[in-house]
Amino acid sequence: MLNLSDIFAAQKIIKGQADQTPLVPSPFLSDKFGTDIWLKLENMQPVGAFKLRGAINAVMNLPEGIQGVTCCSTGNHGRGVAYAARLRGLRAVICMSELVPKAKVEGIQQVGGEVWVKGRSQDDAMAESQRLCQDEGLVEISPFDDPNVIAGQGTIGLEILAARPDIETLLVPLSGGGLAAGIAVAAKAIKPNIKLVGISMDRGAAMAESIKAGKPMDVVEVPSLADSLGGGIGMANKYSFPICRDLLDEVLLVSEEEIYRAMQCLYYEDRIVAEGACVVGIAAMLAGKFVPKGSVATVITGRNLDMEMFTQIISGHDVQLGDYRIQGEPYVRP
Repeated sequence: MLNLSDIFAAQKIIKGQADQTPLVPSPFLSDKFGTDIWLKLENMQPVGAFKLRGAINAVMNLPEGIQGVTCCSTGNHGRGVAYAARLRGLRAVICMSELVPKAKVEGIQQVGGEVWVKGRSQDDAMAESQRLCQDEGLVEISPFDDPNVIAGQGTIGLEILAARPDIETLLVPLSGGGLAAGIAVAAKAIKPNIKLVGISMDRGAAMAESIKAGKPMDVVEVPSLADSLGGGIGMANKYSFPICRDLLDEVLLVSEEEIYRAMQCLYYEDRIVAEGACVVGIAAMLAGKFVPKGSVATVITGRNLDMEMFTQIISGHDVQLGDYRIQGEPYVRP
């Protein structure tokens, strides 16, 4: 299906555009857990998220003469696709649900993408993207279930292990599985005994539910601090689901409150602004759901968040997520 050579090929395509983000230690987390904790700063990408890697690889692999591209997205993939399409001079139509934060809609528009908001779920947005393919001749680029997208995301695994071959565990945010699948293929091929842990929020985690059931599952989508991890994996998933099912060693879930505290921790201790989806690895460690043994790296996947809400979080205020309320509290060093 997908192998290490595909990821090395992707590395050549994205070179100079979406590669070599910093891998930095977290002095606070390393000291707290008594082992090296590394942060892969994909929030430093030109579009503010790792999704640019897979998007560029997929768009650059398309044939000549196409009308344009489309996708459904919770934000970061759409921004990456719009950015990559602009590099090739192509039209990009990004389909999104009403649950997507305004900041992510604006981010896509800033890089030249058209945003079409359809329905209350990613499934609704996906249906609109598929309609555009049929009616307007656009080419759909899946946010996760596309071998070129997965290979592009897998270059993160290459970079982490090239810089720190001693790393024993990778904590990877888990949504549709493109990131986790790509990193898993790369990392397991280079270092078969490395441990891969996928981490999601505990409400509406589609890939986690699918792996548990042994087949793709539908979930009810709800507002979350980790909004980038929302959405289904597609009932006809061909690539990301089987790879995640077969190569992830463990899947963990964290609560909204644990994500809230991890966002505070990353900001106050490491001075990093990051989305809720980025900190699920840190949340799992701080909550005691994952106990680090040996050197650990986690991917800080993006920075494209609602800054008003982020300000509420770091200030210790309550946050309302639909009908769910997070009781705020000032940051206290754990």
